[in-house]
Amino acid sequence: MSYPKRTALALASALTGSVVLLAAPAAHATVVDVDYQCKTPIGDKSAVSPIDIKGVKSGNGYTLTMSFRKGVSSSPVELGKGAMKPSAVIRLGGAESGQVQVSGPANAAAIPANTPIKISDLTGTYTPKKSGKVSFTAGVLTIKALGTTTTCTPGNSPKPSLELDVTAAGGAQNTSDGGGQLPKTGPLDSATALGTLGGTVLLTGAAAVSWLTRRGQRVTG
Repeated sequence: MSYPKRTALALASALTGSVVLLAAPAAHATVVDVDYQCKTPIGDKSAVSPIDIKGVKSGNGYTLTMSFRKGVSSSPVELGKGAMKPSAVIRLGGAESGQVQVSGPANAAAIPANTPIKISDLTGTYTPKKSGKVSFTAGVLTIKALGTTTTCTPGNSPKPSLELDVTAAGGAQNTSDGGGQLPKTGPLDSATALGTLGGTVLLTGAAAVSWLTRRGQRVTG
């Protein structure tokens, strides 16, 4: 390989590294304490649980996962295996409004009486309708068990557990030849960043190699 070409590839690699540093902070996730105020069949109860919301790029949308670090509410009687079914909503903010429904499997093991109910991970699908920065905040939690319904509402106006830049279907940036949406894969914390990064690295690297190679040929010629 000629010296100009080796130099071009080396500089293109360095430029690629710079893009990684600039494109990484496209999303932000954090664990937020949510003070749930629950209306149960036997009266009002409250519990604070740290909430974590993540997501994975899937097609034109994201699979969201809402995780509870501590149990909420409780039952005066034991809940047998499969007796409790949880669901919740995640509120959207920023560039979008509305909410996303998430749900989880029934309890895999019996829950003793008067014990905080551990909620399984709840999942749902979010498809962006608008492009921009969108926030995701824990909303109302619903627990159905033994023919009863318990509703738990955040009482402390929690902050978003997740913020990310999204692109609505059909509004994504395109590659230089105009064909198709840039790839977006990986966990939500980095999905958009990596998607944009993938296309940017390719465009920057190719342009750098081409320009530097031509320049080297003119100098040596």
